This record gives sequence, structure tokens and C-alpha cells, in this order.
Amino acid sequence: MSIFDFLSGQFIDVIHWTDDTRDTMVWRFEREGHEIKYGAKLTVREGQAAVFVHEGQLADVFTPGLYMLETNNMPILTSLNHWDHGFRSPFKSEIYYVNTTRFNDLKWGTKNPIMLRDPEFGPTRIRAFGTYTVRVSDAAKFLTEIVGTDGEFTMDEISYQIRNIIVQAFSRIIAGAGIPVLDMAANTRELGKLVATEISAVVADYGLTIPEFYIENISLPPAVEEALDKRTSMGVAGDLNRFTKYSTAEAMTAAAHNPAGGGGMGAGLGMGMGMAMAQQMSEQGPWGPRPASQPATQTPPPPPPVEHVWHIAEGGETSGPFSKASMGRMAREGKLTRQTHVWTPGQDGWMLAEDVDELAQLFTVLPPPPPAA
Repeated sequence: MSIFDFLSGQFIDVIHWTDDTRDTMVWRFEREGHEIKYGAKLTVREGQAAVFVHEGQLADVFTPGLYMLETNNMPILTSLNHWDHGFRSPFKSEIYYVNTTRFNDLKWGTKNPIMLRDPEFGPTRIRAFGTYTVRVSDAAKFLTEIVGTDGEFTMDEISYQIRNIIVQAFSRIIAGAGIPVLDMAANTRELGKLVATEISAVVADYGLTIPEFYIENISLPPAVEEALDKRTSMGVAGDLNRFTKYSTAEAMTAAAHNPAGGGGMGAGLGMGMGMAMAQQMSEQGPWGPRPASQPATQTPPPPPPVEHVWHIAEGGETSGPFSKASMGRMAREGKLTRQTHVWTPGQDGWMLAEDVDELAQLFTVLPPPPPAA
């Protein structure tokens, strides 16, 4: 073997890259002094692209395949550097592997609420979040515009910038779409396509593309959601009269099953609710409200009068109490006269029997004493 063949064999090299990090977008092939041997084998796998940079200037981009690094395979690089074909010396260049597969399940979301005018609710605020995928579509442009000389470029280094682009495009589109908030869930697919089209035009300048874009959720502020839930509850309740009866019955049941929580007060409250509900049901009737001509309830009779009992004062002594019937019998027997002092509870002091209207009637039954002769 000649010395020429020996030296040529020493310069043979194999260049390849396998990635197991799942987030590396660009990786630089490292060699001491960046010396790439003439005639080296370059392996570019599916989902990769290899970019040659010579003396700071982009030279060639290799798509998937196996290449021998010779002058006839690198026309651009050959025009930049005149080779010594006799010795076939190594050349100092850099090789950057670019991952051209999709980076999936990337998150995006609105950091601050988006202000918009809703046709039904008026001015309101919404938040949104979802996922997207990104892929390098132009390796050379991505390397020159974003990566630069970074030896290992990951997705985290550009995801924040892409999220800002997404939020800006989403805010502009959602605010000008005029879609009611209640209908946005049914239009997330169309909104996603509009946002993807908008941001694709921007990230194309970076050598990227957005193959997929999804809106997972659009939400309202908690206060608005609470008001919306109340409105929904009213719609589900339907007849408020029946809903009130149902709520009252539920409260009575809860109070009955929790005697310790309210004690006697809870029982009394349940009783009061039951009486109110019974009265309301009696007014409504079993089949709805009673007609106007039919009275809800009859007027109750007045309470019976309270019967008084009486005490009698004679000779400095009192006796009694006596019922009115007993007082009438005593009047017939002459034991009770018009001048007898009487008293009943609630009366202000002793009074003559003839001055009490209730007792004065007892003396009109008997004839008065005869007039003087």
C-alpha cells in the first residue's frame, strides 16, 4: 500500500446523528478544529436535514440519504474553496443537523384575558388555551434566522416566541370574528384554522410551519360563569312556582335529617315552611290556580266571647268567683242587688252592679221596686 493510500485512509470519516431527547431541533456535529475529512461519509436519516457552513457562510443543504463528501457532490462548497486534489486535505467546516419531524403536544394559552364585545353579553373577557405542533420546513432559513451558531438548539428556546405569536393572532381574530361566546365552542375548528393560517405566515419567515393547531377551551371569568350558571338554572327550573315548592320540600327534608344542626329552631322552621306550603297548595288547588269566581278559603267564624267571672264584696269581705249564671240566680233570690259591689279580672276597681252593663241586664228581668206611696 502506497503512502498516498495510507494518508487517504486516515482522512476517511463517518458523520451521522441519532437523537433521543425528543426536543432537540438543531445539533452541530463536533470535530476537533471542525476538520471534516475529504471523502467522508455523511448519513442523513429520514426526518433530518444536514446544513454545511464553511467559513461562516452557508454552503449546502443535504436531504435524507448517504453522501460522499467530495467536490463533485458539493458544487457550492467547491466554488468557495479550491481543493488540493493531489493531497486531498481536510477542510474546516461545520455541519448542523436539523430535525425536520413534528414537535407535538406543545402548549399555548392566554396569559391575560382578551377583551371583546359579545352580541349578547356586551363587553366581556375570555381566556383560551390549547395545543399545536411545529416543524422545520426550511432548514437553511431556520439556521440563519433563529439558531445562528448555537451548537444544540432545543424547542424550549423558541416555544415562548411562538406562543406570543399565537396569542397575538388569536386575540385579533377572536375579537373581530363577532361570534357569540355561547357559540364559540361550536366554532373552535373554524377559529383554529383561521389562527393557524395567520401564524403560519409569520413563522414561515423563521423557516417553520404549524401543521396542527387546536383550541381546547374558551372560558369566561368566574363571575360571568356564575351568572351564566344561575341563568341556566332558571331555565332548567321552568315554572318558578313549582320550583319554589320543590325547594321548600327539599329544605324540609334536609332539616328533618339534620336535627343536631338546627335543633328545635330547625324543626320550627320546617314546620313553618310546611304550613306555608300547605296554605299555598290549598290556594292553588290540586290542578293549578283556582278560578277567580271560586274563593280560595271560607271566612272563619269569629272567636266566642270570653265569659267573665265575678267577685262580690259585702261587709268588708269578698266571695266568689261566680259565673254569670250564678250571678243571675243570686239576683233572682235577692242576694245580689243593684248596690252590690262587684269586680271581674280586667276591671279597674270595685263597681256597683247596676253600673256594669253585663250585670245590669240581670236586674231588668225582675220588675223594679214599686214607687213610694
